[in-house]
Amino acid sequence: MASNIDSIKVEISVVLGRSVIPMHQLLRMGRGAVIELDSHQDDPVTILANDKPVAKGEIQIHGDKIGVSVVELLSNYE
Repeated sequence: MASNIDSIKVEISVVLGRSVIPMHQLLRMGRGAVIELDSHQDDPVTILANDKPVAKGEIQIHGDKIGVSVVELLSNYE
C-alpha cells in the first residue's frame, strides 16, 4: 500500500534571476522587451518547492525541452 506522502503534489519553480524596474518601464513593455536579470549565464539557478528554496541547479537543454539538474541541496532540506 502506498503511503499518503506519495499522493502529495509539490509545485516546483526555477528562478533564473531577479530584477527591479520602475513601474513606468513595466507599463511600457511590449513584445520583444528584454528584462535584465541580476545573474550571469553560468550562475546556478534556485529551485523552489512551494515557493521555498530547496536547491541550486544548472539549466539543461535536451532538444526542445528545458530541465534543471540539481547540483546542491540547501542545508535546511538535506
